[in-house]
Amino acid sequence: MSRERDFVAALEKGLAVVEAFGPACPQLTLSEVAHRTGLTRAAARRYLLTLARLEYAEYDGKRFSLTPRVLRLGYAFLSTSPLPKLVQPVLEAIGEKTQEVASVAILDGADILFLAHSRNRRIVSVASSVGSRFPAYCTAIGRVLLAGRPEADVERFLRTVRPRKLTSRTKTGYRELLQAVATARQHGYAVCDEELELGLRSIAVPVGNSRGETVLGMSISLQTARMSAARMVEQLLPVLRAGGQSLSAML
Repeated sequence: MSRERDFVAALEKGLAVVEAFGPACPQLTLSEVAHRTGLTRAAARRYLLTLARLEYAEYDGKRFSLTPRVLRLGYAFLSTSPLPKLVQPVLEAIGEKTQEVASVAILDGADILFLAHSRNRRIVSVASSVGSRFPAYCTAIGRVLLAGRPEADVERFLRTVRPRKLTSRTKTGYRELLQAVATARQHGYAVCDEELELGLRSIAVPVGNSRGETVLGMSISLQTARMSAARMVEQLLPVLRAGGQSLSAML
């Protein structure tokens, strides 16, 4: 374990500034970045201007935004980690059998982070791509990943997040979210019906490693007009489970 004196606080703060941006906030003012990171305005300004000088960010005179150069950071992981390459054939097999988009994600803080998708066969959501992040509490993958955690950890997690209604169907109450995770744990899968985005329905299963730990979530997402939740369970769940078992054997 590294010692405290080896910890570089400046790097931590710089990364926090990068992570302040997201799909819901691609452009931020100096004050907004300071608020999101807990930094002073002066400190946030220094980090933002440093990122801009290194061409990781740009400034239009009012708001800052990240540049495509930031993709280098994500590509470093995708190009060196065996995981995305390992899961891709499994996702393609699921996509071929179902003619739908299959995805794999991990739990990263309060969000799920997509690592890979099968080749697009249908338009599902313009916002979903490799590297996309979404709140774990309102996604099928998020719930199966949380279901793999001890109940005390789930309770702690749900007390620290601040759920908000992304659609009229989004569950945000502490008890109903706790029950949704418990249901996913009991059934071994989760279905989210228009909680993340209207018109989008997803089903997910957990993927464990050789130690029985849930490390990934695998899902199929589709437009609600394509298939009911009941039909997803009947037709897609068996394919997802088979794919999850195949992948588990490799981890």
